[in-house]
Amino acid sequence: MSAKTKSTAEHAQALIGTGLYSVREASRLSGVSSPKIRRWLFGYQSRRQGNVVQHSPVWQGQLSEEGLLGVGFLDLLEIRFVDAFQSYGVSLQSIRSASDFARKMFNSSHPFTLKKFQTDGQTIFAELLEQGAAEDDAALIDLVKRQLTFKQVIQPSLRGIVYGETGEAQAWHPNNSRSIILDPDRSFGKPIDERSGVPTEVIYSAYQTGEPVQMISRLYQIEPRAVKAAVEFETSLREREVLH
Repeated sequence: MSAKTKSTAEHAQALIGTGLYSVREASRLSGVSSPKIRRWLFGYQSRRQGNVVQHSPVWQGQLSEEGLLGVGFLDLLEIRFVDAFQSYGVSLQSIRSASDFARKMFNSSHPFTLKKFQTDGQTIFAELLEQGAAEDDAALIDLVKRQLTFKQVIQPSLRGIVYGETGEAQAWHPNNSRSIILDPDRSFGKPIDERSGVPTEVIYSAYQTGEPVQMISRLYQIEPRAVKAAVEFETSLREREVLH
């Protein structure tokens, strides 16, 4: 059965453990602009000497087989790593090559999200240079030569990630929050209060209506500090969206 003929229920079943975010939601959560996310995940067109050039995605998104132009949980984390490398100055071409190489090396669709990438990632970039890829990429050369720099570049993207026994990313505490989690096995990966499972957006909406923190705490049976954490988190997402 093709993705186009799947029912809503079948789509929902397929997305359990995968996560589901719109590009706008992914932008809010990752801090990366929507246009960049679309270019990296869905590809884009450019013109060169009057000809249209089609650029393929940097990696295949988790939802592509479902025929959905959305973002999966691992896609969301991968976006943060790609952004970290590009912000450092590494070209998208080099990042694409590193992603392709790492997928084969680790046998993973989203290699940057693996715990193993923390230790072997620099080796992957070094291998690219040895093969003659992006020899003029100064930022890539710097990453290869300086171990400390590599760790510093990816460190912000590692914060809050929860890894399973096999080293695969299973969940993420955004902003290093202790109470808020994104878990693709729960609520399709949307931000929730970890203990109760109540979506942070629901808590925020209740707060916006003027309900006191204590009342929201009783209503959803969560601690007042968890209410405050959810409100602060959702507020930060909206402020981030304004910046993008």
